[in-house]
Amino acid sequence: MPAFPHSLAAAVAVCALLLAGAGNAAAAEAEVIAHPWVVPPPNREPSAYFSNVKDGDVLEAPFVLKFGLSMRGLVPAGKTAGRAGHHHLLVNQPLPLDFNKPLPFTEKYIHFGKGQMEHVVDLPPGTYTFNLLLADQGHIPYFVFSRPVQITIAKQRKPAAGESVTGKPGVQILRPAPNEAVRGPIRVQFHASGFNVAHADAKVAGTGHFRLTLARAGAAPEVLDFRGGQTEVWLNPPKGEYQMKLDFVGHQDGEPVLAATPAQRMLVGAAPL
Repeated sequence: MPAFPHSLAAAVAVCALLLAGAGNAAAAEAEVIAHPWVVPPPNREPSAYFSNVKDGDVLEAPFVLKFGLSMRGLVPAGKTAGRAGHHHLLVNQPLPLDFNKPLPFTEKYIHFGKGQMEHVVDLPPGTYTFNLLLADQGHIPYFVFSRPVQITIAKQRKPAAGESVTGKPGVQILRPAPNEAVRGPIRVQFHASGFNVAHADAKVAGTGHFRLTLARAGAAPEVLDFRGGQTEVWLNPPKGEYQMKLDFVGHQDGEPVLAATPAQRMLVGAAPL
């Protein structure tokens, strides 16, 4: 696959973005966490992506498609908070030619206006192209999108009675893996299943945001609160052994913890385990 969508509409949209100089403005519009360990991602531009599939995958339906977002945050449709937005899944559709028009509501333009980070794909066998696109409160797209992925569904099965494709609601650290030895800068990716993510300023009932705690011996824990609805962060912490813990914090009734991960070990700047 090429680096960018191959359709004429998508190519025109990308050219318009570059000519407008939006790449330079993107960092200024990003949702930024104020912490000395936080660094910008290598490409320094907001983007959406699929966090659990890659181009060319052959899968069995139904399956869960997970969404990621770099340098922006999530907020439900109809709400405005900074430069946050909500995801849209385009099925066998290129990126729109006109980024000033709202996205339609059809089976090929699936809206995630509650702040969701995943979707159960249950399509018949065939080959499909997926694009992920972030849009504002009125479903007008930002220039924040994924590279397309082409997925082949080899088989469609009927789940057993009572079977849950998504599993229990919860949160997880997708990256780095538990006990992984890494060198900075480190990309830390979060995921929420069964919960809706939102910028805290939107004050949407039933939503929450991620909170990451990094603990190491002999130092106070570092707590990063992603109140802008962010779902990942790039970190460059000092060398050492850390315990990372991810909480999902609600936006109502004193911000209760709605879900949490067990602490997981991470070695920074060390030899592989």
